[in-house]
Amino acid sequence: MVVLNKIYTRTGDAGETALGNGVRVAKHSLRVMAYGTVDELNATVGLARLKATAESDEALMRIQNDLFDLGADLCRPDMARDAEAEYPPLRVSDDQVVRLEAEIDAMNADLQPLRSFILPGGSELSAALHLCRTVARRAERHAVELTTAEEVNPAAVKYLNRLSDWFFVAARIANDGGKADILWVPGANR
Repeated sequence: MVVLNKIYTRTGDAGETALGNGVRVAKHSLRVMAYGTVDELNATVGLARLKATAESDEALMRIQNDLFDLGADLCRPDMARDAEAEYPPLRVSDDQVVRLEAEIDAMNADLQPLRSFILPGGSELSAALHLCRTVARRAERHAVELTTAEEVNPAAVKYLNRLSDWFFVAARIANDGGKADILWVPGANR
């Protein structure tokens, strides 16, 4: 259980923060950039939920919970020592990735294939989901960059990759099943 009695601690005033294992690092470290962007993504999902239908809101709430799992995973380095930890670290699982894939397949089943790239927009929900998609891609880039310097749970990176695809397909669903997608017209303004 998490207990937050005092919100400010002053321990980060010098530009450092504590990771999940207690080690202090610079707030601009690759790991903090990765889980910080996941936190930003979670906030954009919260905004998308304001426009969601009951069904899409339920799916978005599941994703928000997954994103907290993902943030907990990314803020805890040194996976080799997981078994020694006083509390087992929370790690994203391949099952969460598989669930996203199944949801993408179900949503995509009734959509017409794209014959052009689409512009982010259309309905308010679609625009919000496209924003989620782009922030998910940025979080993925940070997580992938982190893998070049430190060990990262491979399922965490896969989850972010699938999640941006999930948001893309969900944005098309939010545009009247793709019928209201706004198609890119190459060179339209030359």
